[in-house]
Amino acid sequence: MTSKFSAVLYIKDKGKTQAIFDSISADNRFYPENPTQTKISIKKDTIHIEITADELAHMRANLNSTLRLIQASSDSLESLKI
Repeated sequence: MTSKFSAVLYIKDKGKTQAIFDSISADNRFYPENPTQTKISIKKDTIHIEITADELAHMRANLNSTLRLIQASSDSLESLKI
């Protein structure tokens, strides 16, 4: 018997949500060998991320990577404000 692990994230960042979505969805498209299944969509200015994995370590790694990429995207956009 194998276990499935899953996580769902909802991200909303005032005025930056679309740009953050574009950044993380591009990263997801160019990593086909990812051991987790990651679905990313955007609705009504909220990013919806669903991650499913067979191994807990893969889930943790994907969550860490995704959250760090979101934080880096948000910080980069914030630093562009003059």
